[in-house]
Amino acid sequence: MNETPHFPEPAPPVGRRRDIASERPVTPPAVQSEAKGRSGWVKLPSREETVVAIVAVVFLVGFPWCNPGYRFLSLAITTGFTSIALYGLGLQFGQAGIMSVGHAAFLGIGAYTAAIMAGRFGLGFWVALPFSALFSAVIAGLIGLPSLRVGGQHYIIITFCFCALLNIALTNGGSFTGAATGLDVGSIDPIFGINFDQLRNAYYLVVAVLLISLLVTYLITNSSYGRTLRAIRENEALARAVGINTGLHKIGALMVSGAFAGVAGVLQAYYLRHISPALYGPFPSLYLALMVMLGGARLLYGPLAGAIIVSFLPEILKLDPIDSRIAYGVGLLVVILLLPGGVSAGLLDIYRWLLSKRRR
Repeated sequence: MNETPHFPEPAPPVGRRRDIASERPVTPPAVQSEAKGRSGWVKLPSREETVVAIVAVVFLVGFPWCNPGYRFLSLAITTGFTSIALYGLGLQFGQAGIMSVGHAAFLGIGAYTAAIMAGRFGLGFWVALPFSALFSAVIAGLIGLPSLRVGGQHYIIITFCFCALLNIALTNGGSFTGAATGLDVGSIDPIFGINFDQLRNAYYLVVAVLLISLLVTYLITNSSYGRTLRAIRENEALARAVGINTGLHKIGALMVSGAFAGVAGVLQAYYLRHISPALYGPFPSLYLALMVMLGGARLLYGPLAGAIIVSFLPEILKLDPIDSRIAYGVGLLVVILLLPGGVSAGLLDIYRWLLSKRRR
């Protein structure tokens, strides 16, 4: 009588052990925590990211105490609210892969909404800030509807045309928009006894909003929603095939980007005290696109680096406007050819190379 051949039970996978009572593989705690960090709602920052964040916060908070002077402190305020708008554009372009050359239009929507609310309804900064952000987000979502059918250079042309049309509408808006001369804006209402007419206090207000923007950007980028946006960026057809509602996610990214721009527009309006259509035309939009590409759209500190480079470099080198534009063009060509990920990505690659050499 033939005996049934006996095959030994295969050994459990490496890194796992078998629970005899339940006959189910049990993952060790270390592996469980690692898997939870990968699949949780948001990834915790690494040690290097934490150190960089602390250095950035210390630098931003301590900058006014370095006696930079009125000119550089005011330039830092301009760089701050420009960076807030760039973080919205960075989420839109770096994560979802939707480029825009009309982003200044959403700054204009936020700025003009705040100015009209102040001039006609007597509503100040603190009321206008959330309302302008919401209104800019809604308009960005509506303008983003064509992105569901077109992409690439076609959507870039749509954003450029929208920016130009908005500029024409503001210029010919009569007394409602101030026509070509624009609108005046009052000062920020004091809160907790803080007078924001003082330049240092205005700087810290912009820095506080900038740090919140950094935190929101980090949470979105390292969440499951950010991973979904990157999947759409890499292969939209494949993402749609596996069940991702790509249209809904793209509109969501555009609305978040518009909200960032609306907040930046309100800060700009109340800092300059006067706004005009020239601030929100196609040419300022090209500058925003230049900044985000120079700094790097996919890294957390890329938009901030791009804003600092474009804002401070001409002042440090004492370049006139024509020479600075030539320098921007040359710098953009160098970044596209040698540093496709932007200056921040290039610096990160250099750091990793030096770290690997040191370990060897």
